[in-house]
Amino acid sequence: QVQLVESGGGLVQAGGSLRLSCAASRNPGAMGWYRQAPGKQRDWVAGITSNGRTNYADSVKGRFTISRDNAKNTVYLQMNSLKPEDTAVYYCAAARIGRSTISVVDYWGQGTQVAVSS
Repeated sequence: QVQLVESGGGLVQAGGSLRLSCAASRNPGAMGWYRQAPGKQRDWVAGITSNGRTNYADSVKGRFTISRDNAKNTVYLQMNSLKPEDTAVYYCAAARIGRSTISVVDYWGQGTQVAVSS
């Protein structure tokens, strides 16, 4: 079992930046971030493999950057040029060792709120 603990959410004005962090209790496989706005389904935002290959949803490409520090079992999401439509609860996600993508999520964090005001 892997526990994920997120931090870094908050309230920011449009155009601003936030950095989310997610610490895992031990090193998983692929990691990533999902988000869920009120009344909507949970959507994938970004993913990163164990060796650092990244991919992004079209809605955040060019504005968000995912990275990971395997020595610290931590994944980050740097969010720049934030828009009101980025407002959501952001969930850290991890896959078991051996899974190369975050399309199948084995572990979820508790979520952290991000609110972007216009």
